[in-house]
Amino acid sequence: MRILIASQPITGHVLPLLPIARELVRRGHALSWYTGSGYAAQVEAVGAEFLPFVHARDFDDADLGATFPERNRHRGLRQLQHDVQQIFVGGIEGNMHDLREIHRAWPADAVLADQTLVAALLHAESGGPPCALLGVLPLGIQSRDTAPFGLGLPPSATVAGRVRNRALHWLTQQVVFGAASRDLSAACRRMGVRERPFALPPSPHLMLQPTVPAFEYPQSDLPRSLHFIGPITPPSPLQVNLPAWWPDLLESPRPVVLVTQGTLATNRNELIVPAVRALENEDVLVIVAGAAGLDPLPINARAAAFIPFAALLPHVSVYVTNGGYGGVQSALAHGVPVVVAGSTEDKSEVGGRVAHAGVGLNLRTARPAPERLRRAVLELLGDSPQRRRAQAMGAEMRRHDAPSEAATLVAELARTGRAIERKLSP
Repeated sequence: MRILIASQPITGHVLPLLPIARELVRRGHALSWYTGSGYAAQVEAVGAEFLPFVHARDFDDADLGATFPERNRHRGLRQLQHDVQQIFVGGIEGNMHDLREIHRAWPADAVLADQTLVAALLHAESGGPPCALLGVLPLGIQSRDTAPFGLGLPPSATVAGRVRNRALHWLTQQVVFGAASRDLSAACRRMGVRERPFALPPSPHLMLQPTVPAFEYPQSDLPRSLHFIGPITPPSPLQVNLPAWWPDLLESPRPVVLVTQGTLATNRNELIVPAVRALENEDVLVIVAGAAGLDPLPINARAAAFIPFAALLPHVSVYVTNGGYGGVQSALAHGVPVVVAGSTEDKSEVGGRVAHAGVGLNLRTARPAPERLRRAVLELLGDSPQRRRAQAMGAEMRRHDAPSEAATLVAELARTGRAIERKLSP
């Protein structure tokens, strides 16, 4: 079968698709991948043909401010509003033009897109191939049981809660993301597809959510096309230069606390520096991933620009993060409880689910005080309820093989062209 992958040129959107792509190629499917130029080498390394953004505006996710200078003036909800309007909704028309041209030259049997590349779904609606969406964020489709995605509010399926949710969905689409909704409606008119307000869309064909149901908010109205496939965790690189302090980690009798801020929120003073300060006098070994040049570090801290999580997480006792979805899933797959301190992008939603599932603590801020971080980490060390729940969730996650399950479902969609519905429990 011929399968097109389409993704935003953002690390957290590309990386989850790589293992699925590799598995599809291994099974003999012809694969092309439409994304930004910065990811051409990774796309080609899995055996897919790289197709660049042409009409759509390409950008470097390591420096979003270079392409979207207004973004750096905002934080929290206002930054999310900017990203939705300028990056995601603003890119839909260009993506749509590209996908139509790609389809004329290379008609795929199905498209697998990251859930934020909405043009793939609109293309399917207007006569293109059926579209599978891969969740790269917490499940954010509209539900009567949950508040709108991005507000960081807990779910509620009570009568009053559903009234709240319905009102907030209207308010979010018409006011909070009103500018994005108006832009999207105008773009839909120009593209000749049905108008709609902005919302994370469900796919009627196939939706893949790379986690387990226990991590997500309970929803009584989930679409039948949604399949939970377990987390997509990064494999260990075949060759990697481990940091010189790696033996300290392997030989340490102390609990290991892993601290990271991911790839988009890179101001070390928000989380990394406070966490190092918070734990400098505690009997733990602090590992800072994704940040080098932090000298001088306390005697109980180590840092590196890159550390393979697959090798590191089996030694970790607590994971401290600003709430990147993929990193949290990887930690939980190893049974590691999580401290979340983040408010940008989807971070408040990740933190809310961590707290609701009882697998960690949500500090509800991107700039936690060192003392608050210290108390949170110490609370999760030892035999905490959160650790027990994280270990139980990890066991459930490890029963899945996400790349294999995803490849099977996408190939079935490509073969049949029909919606792939999950079986309901008796």
